[in-house]
Amino acid sequence: MKYQEGVIQQANSIFQQPWWLDAVAPNAWKAVEIFKGDPMMARFPYIVTKKRGLTLITMPPLTQTLGSWLASSTAKYAKQLAQQKDLMTALILQLPRCDYFCQNFHYSITNWLPFYWQGFTQTTRYTYVIENLIDLDQVWAEFQENIRTDIRKAKKRVKVRTDLDIERFLNINSLTFKRQSKSLPYSRQLVHRLDAACVEHQARRIFFAEDAQGQIHAAIYIVWDENSAYYLMGGGNPELRNSGATSLLLWEGIQFAAKVTQKFDFEGSMIESVERFFRAFGARQIPYFQLTRMSRRLKLLMAGRDMVKALIAPSEC
Repeated sequence: MKYQEGVIQQANSIFQQPWWLDAVAPNAWKAVEIFKGDPMMARFPYIVTKKRGLTLITMPPLTQTLGSWLASSTAKYAKQLAQQKDLMTALILQLPRCDYFCQNFHYSITNWLPFYWQGFTQTTRYTYVIENLIDLDQVWAEFQENIRTDIRKAKKRVKVRTDLDIERFLNINSLTFKRQSKSLPYSRQLVHRLDAACVEHQARRIFFAEDAQGQIHAAIYIVWDENSAYYLMGGGNPELRNSGATSLLLWEGIQFAAKVTQKFDFEGSMIESVERFFRAFGARQIPYFQLTRMSRRLKLLMAGRDMVKALIAPSEC
């Protein structure tokens, strides 16, 4: 199917858009699609990679969710479930064979039983979402007091800018990983390519917090579609962490999101300290599914590895 200007309506989020996938996985992604007459009924984008002789279907970088998209239905609830089973099963059967499958599904997908019946396993993960941006006074009221205090403090120390380029963002973004003795988990080339695509589709804004001396305290990268904004990336100067700048930038991002979309998704985290920070903004905790499946060959390889570890492990007796 040809997608006009790389934009389709059959998507749960910005991450399923062809133009997004072209940026994060150029020439490496495909989609399974099901039609009933002219309208598309279901769609499943995926990326296939090869590693050590194994075929993998996994998540591309900087992509929060993929999974299946299903057309909405006005049928009775029992009929809807039957339709979901038929469509999901048809999607699964058309996916290419692989040794390992792992995808995060958008939280709008709440029924994974058809995948269970096809041998998939599920792990529940969480994101945090502000679901209604209409009343920003109410959004502010839901913030924990420490967040409001940080925002007030930051306003006295920094100003917010949105006119700096992606390279300046990457410089501050990389400091967060450097503090953990890690390198960037994605290439600068990939981020530049994605940023160019987001600019072309008017789907991103970068917020910087700068003090009077020209020091960048923190920066965040927000993307959005018609349904939601997403906190995609962020970073801060470790030496200026106590300025409250990140809290201020997120509040600025939320206020901006209210002008262009309906929700604000912090994209969640299973890291306790990050979860605590996102939760403090009064966002709702929403579960989403991570589905996995291994081939028989990979299961045998994994079992063999575990057996070797058990044999060579020191005795506990």
